[in-house]
Amino acid sequence: MFLGPGFILVGSVVGSGEIILTSSLGSMTGFSMFWFVLLSCWSKNIVQAELARFSVASGESFLHAFNRLPGKLPAFRGKKVSWYLWFWFLWTLPELLSSGGQYGGAGQALHSSRFGLRVVDGVGRRHSLCDHSDGDLPVSRKVPDDSGGNVHGHHGNLRRAAAADALCDNVAGSDGRVDVPLAGDGRRAALACYAGTGVGSSEQMAYTYWCAEKGYARFAGPVDDSDDWVRRAKGWIKVMQTDAKLTLVLLTCATIPFYMLGAGVLYRLNQRPNGLETISVLSNMYTETLGPWAFNLFLVGAFFVLFSTVVSGLGASSRVFADGMAAMGLIERNDYRTRVRILRAWALFKPTVAAFAYFLIQNPVWMLTIGNFFKTIKFPLMAGGAIYLHYRHLDKRVQPGWKADALLMICAGIMVFLALYIIYVKRFLW
Repeated sequence: MFLGPGFILVGSVVGSGEIILTSSLGSMTGFSMFWFVLLSCWSKNIVQAELARFSVASGESFLHAFNRLPGKLPAFRGKKVSWYLWFWFLWTLPELLSSGGQYGGAGQALHSSRFGLRVVDGVGRRHSLCDHSDGDLPVSRKVPDDSGGNVHGHHGNLRRAAAADALCDNVAGSDGRVDVPLAGDGRRAALACYAGTGVGSSEQMAYTYWCAEKGYARFAGPVDDSDDWVRRAKGWIKVMQTDAKLTLVLLTCATIPFYMLGAGVLYRLNQRPNGLETISVLSNMYTETLGPWAFNLFLVGAFFVLFSTVVSGLGASSRVFADGMAAMGLIERNDYRTRVRILRAWALFKPTVAAFAYFLIQNPVWMLTIGNFFKTIKFPLMAGGAIYLHYRHLDKRVQPGWKADALLMICAGIMVFLALYIIYVKRFLW
């Protein structure tokens, strides 16, 4: 009955990263990056568990814990806060881009299920794999007509027609809209996949709040010198670790199949999700293996998976934002009524701005890739902060053994390397 924060986290994690980014990586690189997907799933849970350990032992949420980091800057109402809080506050903007990609993916799934692809008189009026214009397709993109009717009966024809046109070059649609080409450099897709799969930086942060709401720190009680507190704290830390391990298993089981489908189906077909065709291209992972009947099944599943990410992620980000306003001195920390008002306001503001961003860009893959590039840069800061809290402020009686310390250092090293590499990619290879 005390397990659960991790399962809430799974709801916010398993979504756009797995369906869109992981499948996109598989479609670009085949099975060669399978090891990297496993690394993405497994390496970040160590930092997640260490941050949650400190939260359970100290009773502090993530932002208040990271306010302990050295380097103070002026904030509001005469308060000085750690530089990281300002970094977090400014970093909420690129995260709106990722949210817009999630909303766009869910919207595409809903739109495709309502307005199915059609072939009329042998001429494609709406070809969501390659063209979104209202007029006829160019001659090279016309779909051979056997008997007319619904596109699901002509899936093979659609695929062959798209392949004959090099899948519409994956660069520009017939309406003149330019898609951002992600193919040709799987490194960018791999880095975005690392940030978008498994426990991301936002989920590492949010996990401490879900653990607090579950009561782990409250049941452990305030820190004192008694052996009873040590026993309670270690007991609830063990419960948290069990929850984190189950989360890891679920995330891995949810991530690997999407990569395998992308590598085994889309890579073979030379199809890459991009632009307004993202969901339609991804549906081929199912229609090519199960048959045309799986198209609508995929759309229903994709919508609910992506929408669950939006809902659970919004619940976490609203709590974090409200707590951040308290940490930066805008409101009193114990002013519950004002905190709830801020939480509700952010819950309206974030989806509105994110949806508007998708309306302007209309490319979920690009939005998720750029947004997750910024998230990747946050990882070493999260790991570094966890190490600092571990050695400077965590009660020594509940510190882990040397094996856990070594794993934490290895994970931090991986995150530092990837953050430096993504800066190199953006500077010289973009």
